[in-house]
Amino acid sequence: MSSFKPLPLNGICTRLGDKWTVLIIWRLNIAGNRRLRFSALKREVEGITQRMLTLTLRRLERDGLVKRHYFPEIPPRVEYEITNLGKSMLHALEAVNLWIRENLPHVEESRRVYDSNER
Repeated sequence: MSSFKPLPLNGICTRLGDKWTVLIIWRLNIAGNRRLRFSALKREVEGITQRMLTLTLRRLERDGLVKRHYFPEIPPRVEYEITNLGKSMLHALEAVNLWIRENLPHVEESRRVYDSNER
């Protein structure tokens, strides 16, 4: 029997389930010890709008998963890096990713059967 017990709603699962969080965290992680500028993140996260990138980065910064570095130059420069807390989240996501990789064919088959039997 599993000891898993869901925690009460705290916004973290919502954050992990949104469309952009995992992609941004992953991009910052593969940057290694380099910080990424906003424009580089926008370029590397395909399909994200400037507004959505801004909102997602603010939320990640608020949660302590990303650190923002502001340089008061002309024009201003902003860089982002993943925090140790953000890196530790990736370890948990690796397990979910492994489960998806192993079970996606079964999920797709279940969807196909369900959709073909839809009334």
